[in-house]
Amino acid sequence: MSGPPDAPKPHRPYDLTGRTVVVIGGSAGIGLETARRVRADGGQVILVGRDPERLRQAARALEPLDTAAFDAGDTERLKRFFDGLPGPVDHVMVTAGGPFYMPLADMDPAVAGRHMGERLAMTLGVGVHSRGKVRAGGTLLFVGGTGGRRPGIGMSVASTLTAALPALVANLALELAPVRVNLIAAGFVDTPLSATLLDDRLEARRAELRATLPIRRVVGPADVAALAVHIMGNDALTGGTYDIDGGQQLVAR
Repeated sequence: MSGPPDAPKPHRPYDLTGRTVVVIGGSAGIGLETARRVRADGGQVILVGRDPERLRQAARALEPLDTAAFDAGDTERLKRFFDGLPGPVDHVMVTAGGPFYMPLADMDPAVAGRHMGERLAMTLGVGVHSRGKVRAGGTLLFVGGTGGRRPGIGMSVASTLTAALPALVANLALELAPVRVNLIAAGFVDTPLSATLLDDRLEARRAELRATLPIRRVVGPADVAALAVHIMGNDALTGGTYDIDGGQQLVAR
């Protein structure tokens, strides 16, 4: 006797063969590592990056279907990119957009407001302009953070976005169904961006995390890429926020 039509399917490793993944922010860090994982697992990628030279370097290594160099915060350019896709894609991953840390004493409200507005507009822009371009059951997958969940000096903008993105993703999941929409919330990830932000404090931060995190190691881009591919393949996941921080939130500051 067969089960009901909506009985869950047995979970198998996600086969990326023949799948196409757009990676916005795909020339470095988490985006680049995810693109590598997709290619290694048999999928195709379309890479978007702001820096043309870094994008060319990534393209030489990964042989993507196509590349596009532009700032994803430019929603008009984002629209033209999606309008120009030659056919439907299976997944869109967005890692573009860096953090904003600044105490109120040093803050220009107009600059902070632009950062928040651009980040939210980019997320909405991907949702709006990707309609009809992602196959049913495919994924829009955004990357945010966990660090802003604790208030602190200099965290006003980061905390606001940390709270806003899960709510926005949940609403997009309803409006864009049957395309799935999810958010990865990462703690510290050892990427070139982290190295730029911390500069000469990087090694000390790595040592601190190795000593204090429950996993006793630093989270790297490959860890996030593995989670991203899992979310792409598990068609029961939508509207959720998935933390990956090695237990960082469990450790008192």
